Amino acid sequence: MDYLSINKEAWDKRTQVHVGSEFYDVAGFKAGQCSLNPVELAQVGAVKGKSLLHLQCHFGQDTLSWARLGADVTGVDLSANAITQANALKGAVNLKAEFIESDVLQFGQVNTRQFDIVFTSYGVLCWLPDLTAWANTVAGALKPGGVFHLVEFHPVNDLLAGYAYFPDGAPDIEEEGTYTENCDGTKNTTVTWTHSVSDVINALLMAGLNIELFAEHPYSPYDCFEGLEYVPGLGYQRLYQGQQVPMLYSIKASKRKGSDD
Repeated sequence: MDYLSINKEAWDKRTQVHVGSEFYDVAGFKAGQCSLNPVELAQVGAVKGKSLLHLQCHFGQDTLSWARLGADVTGVDLSANAITQANALKGAVNLKAEFIESDVLQFGQVNTRQFDIVFTSYGVLCWLPDLTAWANTVAGALKPGGVFHLVEFHPVNDLLAGYAYFPDGAPDIEEEGTYTENCDGTKNTTVTWTHSVSDVINALLMAGLNIELFAEHPYSPYDCFEGLEYVPGLGYQRLYQGQQVPMLYSIKASKRKGSDD
């Protein structure tokens, strides 16, 4: 099964929908709004003067938001349409950035540049069949002393939706629409994999990174799951039998100084 071609086609089509959505609010971004959320802004901290690699960057709003904050940014994404839109957006807001069309695992096989920061966020890991290769991609792209930041949806949400928590290696192959409010009902085939939180942490440890922070968060900035409720000033939460479900988790991991991948 050529999962990359299947997912690339889905994301090429989704990108065309996303750039016109209120969810992404491209007009607001062009007017100067930052697309980053408080969770990642607080965790990553100051980026001015630092090199930053954004894996699975979609059409570049978050990448360019880091550029607005002073980072020297590079974004990588599987979708050709997303990279085209990212370059168009870069020109529209007059920011410097490099965008690379590539599967993240294939990028890791050829990349020779190292960065101060590697960043990835929100709905990224389910598209990857091999966390070992992913973690090695992250480690290889970090300078000694560099830091990796992940902010991801908590897999408990998928568990409550009926998906497995503990992976068995088999992908979920589905026909589904996209998550923005302007989805017209069109469905595309997608291929995704389940990853437990422990699998993510262990992959990073096995790649030689030091876990400096692991946090779970009860609120999501995005209303992209069924059954969420908005809490003003905090975000979207899910309750199970009256108790909050973890919506996000975040990891900060560093590469030891003196190490060389």
